Amino acid sequence: MSTAQHRPVVTELRLSAFKSHRGATFGFGPLTLLTGGSGTGKSSVLEGLTALGRLACGAGLHEVFDAVVRGGAAACVPQGAQPDAQGRRGFRIGCTVTGPIGPVRLDVAVQAEPTLRIVGERLTGAGETLLTTALRDPSRPTVQAAWHTAGVVAVTRAPLPDDRLATALLPLRVAGRTDGQRLVLAAAEQVVVALRGVFPVAPRPELMRAPVAIGDGRLRAACDNLSAVLARTEGECVTRHAALVNAVRAVCSPPVEGLTTLPALLTGDGERRGPATGGTIAAVDRGPLGLVPIDRLGDGELRFLALALVLLTGPGVLDVDTSTELLPAGQVLTVLADGLDLGLDRRQARELLRLAGLAAARGHIRLLGTVQDAACLDGVGGVSVTTFGAGTVPRQTRVGSGGEDGGQGVSESEDGHGVGDGVGDGGPEAAEFGLVDEEPADGQGGDREDEVDQSG
Repeated sequence: MSTAQHRPVVTELRLSAFKSHRGATFGFGPLTLLTGGSGTGKSSVLEGLTALGRLACGAGLHEVFDAVVRGGAAACVPQGAQPDAQGRRGFRIGCTVTGPIGPVRLDVAVQAEPTLRIVGERLTGAGETLLTTALRDPSRPTVQAAWHTAGVVAVTRAPLPDDRLATALLPLRVAGRTDGQRLVLAAAEQVVVALRGVFPVAPRPELMRAPVAIGDGRLRAACDNLSAVLARTEGECVTRHAALVNAVRAVCSPPVEGLTTLPALLTGDGERRGPATGGTIAAVDRGPLGLVPIDRLGDGELRFLALALVLLTGPGVLDVDTSTELLPAGQVLTVLADGLDLGLDRRQARELLRLAGLAAARGHIRLLGTVQDAACLDGVGGVSVTTFGAGTVPRQTRVGSGGEDGGQGVSESEDGHGVGDGVGDGGPEAAEFGLVDEEPADGQGGDREDEVDQSG
């Protein structure tokens, strides 16, 4: 089996109760595009996966949802959801990560009101429930966690903070002495490695035109430091830099002989004044026409340049918090591009898909994006396309492979019944995810091993 087949990748996202989605499951391939009109829920899919990625990096709930979701955590509550008797409302999301130990499922229930907290989490894989957490005492900022041990006792119990993803904390808590504990660690590592490789990119041309500090060489999501990153790739990544030049030459205004950088004055407000010192700005080498700074390029050209750079590089050049315990060859970067074709003509959009296909074939980058114009996909093979429409269940097809995606696509409950609109609904699934305060069958105090009380 090849190394690429062993790399953990996110293959499914579940929006059980999230914003406008209820009971929705989205399957992801190496190249997956979401298309449809505005307001149909495309961007919510990317927001859900971005949030899971940030949580896997160890960030807290407030930090994650304030930064990732428009409107914050309150906006994630399913539309029309009513509070329970305790005034609680919330949402549920999850994903499946496929890797060395097979598919591993992570599901998380979040209470958004009145207090933002994780009230339930479940990790399953290899035929076992590997981790569960549940809110037992609403007055304490903890959940009760139980993870698979398969030793002298079946499970280990301990309190964990309710504002962090428990799966990401397991490597700090599980000793790995038994086969069961080692399975838990392997599953947690598989999920965390895949989710930490999520990189949402949203190029902002108005910021990319300004000079930046030399040495700011890890591309951020807004691509505002594009010039510094191009200075780095020109000197350190000659082959990939040449591939970027070729891509720009293929779809941007000619002539394009190269991409380089120029010295520029860096001031507090980002404007160039006086002698050009202290910073740098990227430029297009137009051959006989000279060097043209990128602040003179159009928005579409700048967006193409930034997105092509992302697809042609990797974690070492991007500002993404990948696992430091694994070599880059053992990790996959999942690029999220909301509005992939924004400001681009069809030729530019198709070239980006070609670059994404080449990166996916090498096994180190996957792309999940949204597009407005599905016509840019005509004749492009190997792309899974999910079409969204107002009031309809999204439908997924695979472009260039003969129709339906063989069940690896999208499912969504049409009426939302049974998916837990409110955090406190009392169905069996709610109890299973810790959405109601229910004592464990064996008693809260039974079968403990190496328990650490973090409440004090």
